[in-house]
Amino acid sequence: MTSVKFSVKENKIERELRQRVEDHGGECIKVRAIGRRGFFDRVVTLPGGRVVFVEVKRPKGGKVSVHQRKYHERFAELGIAIALVKTSADIDALLK
Repeated sequence: MTSVKFSVKENKIERELRQRVEDHGGECIKVRAIGRRGFFDRVVTLPGGRVVFVEVKRPKGGKVSVHQRKYHERFAELGIAIALVKTSADIDALLK
């Protein structure tokens, strides 16, 4: 019998993010940018007009691709808030 390692999947982190943002009074919108490989997973809007583009990854082994890194760099250059969310602690930091 072989052992099976279980890890948290990206969709679980994304579900937690959505629920906690909504509980915080914000919106967590799934993004699909046609023809834009590597675009962010979610746009989070929070009370007070705060908007954050969010990339969600699983805690272990979740890596940002080259395409995603380019979007992160470009949006940061434009002064747009971005976040990489892998854990509940990352969600805590986003909501502060």
